[in-house]
Amino acid sequence: MKIENTKAQMRKGVLEYCILSILQHGDAYTSEILSQLKDAKLIVVEGTIYPLLTRLKNAGLLSYRWEESTSGPPRKYYALTESGILFLNELNNTWSNLVGSVNAVISKKPTNDEQDN
Repeated sequence: MKIENTKAQMRKGVLEYCILSILQHGDAYTSEILSQLKDAKLIVVEGTIYPLLTRLKNAGLLSYRWEESTSGPPRKYYALTESGILFLNELNNTWSNLVGSVNAVISKKPTNDEQDN
């Protein structure tokens, strides 16, 4: 089993949550979202993010608008919808519970019975 595959799967599992979290701070276009994900070491390529944004939009969690750019073609800015905000709030609760549970498991010291096995 290759560790890189496992690490990539772990990152993919949280990308949608991270995208929604980025957008809770304000509208953003794809390059801005990609930049923030890369800064956070969640290595993502454009070919990965576009399907995620489309899926989130089709699920009613995101909306978008086109805005003219002074340095090139118009940009598509994404924003959270009301449903997206509610969904993100649920994900925040789920994430907190999951992190707490995982930390409880990985930080648990083995009991004497467990050490003997």
